Amino acid sequence: MTRANLGLVSLAAIMAILPFILPNSYYFDVVNRMAINAVLALGLNLLIGFAGQISLGHAAFFGIGAYATAILTARFDWPPLAAMAAGAAAASLLAAAIAPPIFRLRGHYLAMATLGLGIIVAIAFRNEVEWTGGPDGMSVAPLKLFGRQIYGERQWYWLFAALLLFSVWSCLNLIDSPFGRALRALHGSEVAAEVAGVHVARYKGAIFVLSAFFAAVMGSLTAHYIGFVSPSVADFFHSIELVTMVVVGGVASVFGSVVGAALLTALPQALAAFEGWETVVFGAILMAFMIFLPKGLVPTIAAKFGKSQ
Repeated sequence: MTRANLGLVSLAAIMAILPFILPNSYYFDVVNRMAINAVLALGLNLLIGFAGQISLGHAAFFGIGAYATAILTARFDWPPLAAMAAGAAAASLLAAAIAPPIFRLRGHYLAMATLGLGIIVAIAFRNEVEWTGGPDGMSVAPLKLFGRQIYGERQWYWLFAALLLFSVWSCLNLIDSPFGRALRALHGSEVAAEVAGVHVARYKGAIFVLSAFFAAVMGSLTAHYIGFVSPSVADFFHSIELVTMVVVGGVASVFGSVVGAALLTALPQALAAFEGWETVVFGAILMAFMIFLPKGLVPTIAAKFGKSQ
């Protein structure tokens, strides 16, 4: 069994055991949010870690999925699955439309362009009061799948667990495919990749669309799970939070994305005891990670034990 498959089996075992040891709904909610962030981090890591393209506005696609579901179900009586598909399609089309001009940029210019995208989308959600409820947000109907309503943190747990396992499995297979090898090639050197026959612009656009699709689907599901959506889901701080999860867990590491998302989702809850100082302690911990684990948690541990991730 390969290390990747062993990691996937281990993750599946952990997800199967957790429901029997979590004491109450609060812990189920925390784990559900870990799974949501892990899937988001996986999609973003494909873009940043494997393709080498920075994005500081990724929460915009999450917000598009969330608001598409909220608006279509509340104002047009669309079925949740159809609304979710429409949100994912809208985010993917937007990503496909802006990818050609954005990915002509590199480095901090690319980062600023994606940051601008996120700011524009967040402002639109905040200003379109008639459709989005403006700064106050709007309620979202419960999710119904095949005529059955999903409610309660425990039922949602199994849906998020299945999505997380499927996402990890998909990413592991993707990066070992010819597509994944092309992504790693353009990350190493776009010029060399192009000389080797990789259509750089096409692959950049494709991974950007795929990453946006991940974010939009999770945005829709999160809106149904929480039952409410506000412009904060698409703001700059949410985008930075997602990037931080990728970096802390390990850039270009599938399981690093999961670990980084779980750690940074649980850490604020654990620091609640430091009343008034939790933000300071949180920042100090992140600084320590960057100083002592600059390659991320999972790649550093893997290197220490002489294994590739």
